[in-house]
Amino acid sequence: MYKFPYYTESDNKKVIDFIKENAFAIITGIGENFPVATHIPLVIEEKDGKIFLHGHLLRKTDHHLAFEKNKNVLVIFNGPNCYVSASWYTTPEVGSTWNYMTVHARGKICFTNEEGTYNAVKAISDKHEGTETLAAFNNLSKEYISQMMKAIVGFSIEVESFENTFKLSQNRDEASQKNIIEQLNKRGDFNSAAIAEKMSKWNS
Repeated sequence: MYKFPYYTESDNKKVIDFIKENAFAIITGIGENFPVATHIPLVIEEKDGKIFLHGHLLRKTDHHLAFEKNKNVLVIFNGPNCYVSASWYTTPEVGSTWNYMTVHARGKICFTNEEGTYNAVKAISDKHEGTETLAAFNNLSKEYISQMMKAIVGFSIEVESFENTFKLSQNRDEASQKNIIEQLNKRGDFNSAAIAEKMSKWNS
């Protein structure tokens, strides 16, 4: 990860808010011959000054087996990203670039018992589905839940360290930043608009 002071967010609350907004994460680990990775929706818990990442995954996959052997994992939270043209700068003879936001979290993955797996699935379902719809977790049959529990396992990761890069043209002058925001908003695509919004917020 690039570590430039002007791209690093020092406010832990902003970093935690970011991972909560982008909680569909990539969990990477070490396999026998190659790195392994999986894409998992997570629930972020703040408890006693610590950060915990909760989720569940399918049993006996390559990443499950790898995580069981080596519990050290890197969790990647990606936000919006987009191309930024150097033609939008006030400074000539400068290369174009890419703006993006990402957080890396390191920790050890711990697999739960059946009760922990139940709680992990319920937490993610309640967060996104709610508790009132027909598909709500509390409306699922005991038989279905019992069958599902045989195929998956819950986990918890206590975050040991965070790194972040919020690359939002902080190294550019105010006129360049304003023009970048204007040009990105003209594009109309989701990522460009999201980066423009984040630039307005972070660089104000």
